[in-house]
Amino acid sequence: MKKRILNQRRFLAFKQNKRAYFSLWIFAVLFIICMSAEFIANDKPLFVRYAGANYFPLFHDYPETTFGGDFESIANFNDSYLQDKIREKGFFVMPLIPYAYDSVIYDLPTPSPSPPSLKNPLGTDDLGRDVLARLLYGLKTSILFGLILTFFSSIIGLFIGAICGYFGGKIDLLGQRLIEIWSGMPILFVLIIFASLLEPNFWSILCVILLFSWIALVPFVRAEFLKVRNLDYIKAAKMLGVSHFRIMLYHILPNALVATITYLPFILCGSITTLASLDFLGLGLPPPSASLGEILSQGKNNLNAPWLGLSGFFALSFLLCLLVFIGEGLRDCLRSENILIKEKEQ
Repeated sequence: MKKRILNQRRFLAFKQNKRAYFSLWIFAVLFIICMSAEFIANDKPLFVRYAGANYFPLFHDYPETTFGGDFESIANFNDSYLQDKIREKGFFVMPLIPYAYDSVIYDLPTPSPSPPSLKNPLGTDDLGRDVLARLLYGLKTSILFGLILTFFSSIIGLFIGAICGYFGGKIDLLGQRLIEIWSGMPILFVLIIFASLLEPNFWSILCVILLFSWIALVPFVRAEFLKVRNLDYIKAAKMLGVSHFRIMLYHILPNALVATITYLPFILCGSITTLASLDFLGLGLPPPSASLGEILSQGKNNLNAPWLGLSGFFALSFLLCLLVFIGEGLRDCLRSENILIKEKEQ
């Protein structure tokens, strides 16, 4: 019952912060849109009705001959000849943006990068690819990368911070010295060496950044465990023979999660900006992967096409602002909860 009251108090305090509350809703909508990128921006139809049969090219590749074409190669639905063939015996429904992140548009009215138009609302990049489609897929990649990295960073940070804070003494001293040495390593140089030895991809970059991203969370968790481990109810649990693991998991960790949750949006911001920085420097995802950093890099290389840099800048800034507002709201609602508890005790 007390836990339910606390959760209700947290939610009401967060809801009163309009900026954080609406930022959370906007981020949720943005997340759903980005996760549906394949259905919103794609060069394959969502549905094809041809000669009385139904086809779903998003889930299965069909040869051109299936729709009256001349070749056995995979159907190119941007080909006007194939589109006319389908219309003779049926119809097709294209996504809202009829281009994927790697679709090259050959019939542009001006040389690439072409300016915004009705056909391409944010223009095209220097390879003739739709910027809006690449922006949508880039946001999806950034959000997924950030969420996965934040999840695993939190687990590692919680574990190491809990061990150092709970046991203290030589274990804590050794852990702090090792963390100081590890955090002193230049992550950028490590990534440059890694990129020169192996071809980077989504998972390899995530693993390399994960080696360092957990460090920021350790001091918060460690401080919480150091503060709580000497309280009376923890001493009583030890006297009753409760195992260290059970004490850490059920009696101290819930308190440490408060500090962890308030810090998660900022870890997510750091993860997204790290990936964008690597892509901007050419050390991130391999081409033709869509990413915000790659769009910013194209903007730097094509100063005569300001829509490239502005699109990447505003998308990244908007995403980071949402996460910062959410993080500030979480921090304030938990802080207000602590104030209310103290006032009640007084």
